[in-house]
Amino acid sequence: MRGADIPPFYAGEIGRQAAALQRTGRRIIAMHFGQPTLGPPPAVLAAAHRAIDAGPNGYFESQELRERIARHYRDTYGVTVAAARILLTSGASAGLVAAFTTMFATGDRVGVTRPGYPAYRNSLAALGREPVEIDCDAAQGFRLDARRVAAVPGRLHGLVVASPGNPTGAMLSRTELAAVAQACRDRGTLLISDEIYHGISYGEAAATALECEPRALVINSFSKLYRMPGWRLGWLVAPQDCVARLSAHLINFFLTPPSAAQQAAIAAFDDPADLQAAVASYARNRARLLAELPAMGLAGIAPPDGAFYLYADVGHLTQDSLAFCRELLDDTGISIAPGIDFDPVHGHRFVRLSFAVSNDEVAEALDLLRPWLQRRRR
Repeated sequence: MRGADIPPFYAGEIGRQAAALQRTGRRIIAMHFGQPTLGPPPAVLAAAHRAIDAGPNGYFESQELRERIARHYRDTYGVTVAAARILLTSGASAGLVAAFTTMFATGDRVGVTRPGYPAYRNSLAALGREPVEIDCDAAQGFRLDARRVAAVPGRLHGLVVASPGNPTGAMLSRTELAAVAQACRDRGTLLISDEIYHGISYGEAAATALECEPRALVINSFSKLYRMPGWRLGWLVAPQDCVARLSAHLINFFLTPPSAAQQAAIAAFDDPADLQAAVASYARNRARLLAELPAMGLAGIAPPDGAFYLYADVGHLTQDSLAFCRELLDDTGISIAPGIDFDPVHGHRFVRLSFAVSNDEVAEALDLLRPWLQRRRR
């Protein structure tokens, strides 16, 4: 029997097209993938060199890193988390797979927001769980609210919440997150909180679900704030009675995360000034894009509260966001992601731009985009 067919990651198709153009000598401004172009903090690189030289370089689980993550929760959120509840994962993606296979049975229904990160929907479907999409439209700033959770018909075994979220950067306040958590408790629904964009916000800091729901399953990663996407390292914070089962799934599916990445990641927490300098750069990019894109005809943008994306309505220019992205890349060298990745219903009229690039690259992209959009409108 074949497994479930799932859509491709269309941003990956754009990435392959961009790489092919780059091999011909074309200049590419990469705004399609959700990864910072600035590399890891210098302290992380130095720690990685030491780790490679000194080892261990085999299968390895760092107790020191678990304890450092536990301290991070205490220092950042005022939440006490035992190190034993922290499971290291090969990126947040491995954490998602382990959460979906451990916490839900075949056929269980798990809520996801639309628009939202495509791997939630696609992984659930591939694993035989049923994704239940909850529409969060532009009129409400793409935010999930408790009323929509309560209104989902039928049994809802789980709910995945990302705050800030991908692709919109929408973020729930502490009050809104607490209301969603209460709606989950009322329904007997497990709350899974994807917090990989925590630390990247442009106003109020993000709240962790653990502040309002101690039994929430939290997923996080070193890929975004700490700028380590290729190092494939993340973590789960699990209820104590779920740790053994989750650990069994993780080690059977993925063994252990890269050992050098684990040792280097301890240093990622030690230079907050470096991390915040990168966030300040994203904030400058955000401000410039929000100021200039509406004058180019892209007025349908909800300002993101966090993360590093703009989700733009281009329905007045196209009803085929993938073709739009391909043409933009061919004509200008700017690569962005089509909305159909994030929303199979309305995504044909949206695109996502990542602004986790340099300030100079944003300026260059705007200079190229302005005449291209003008021609397109004609």
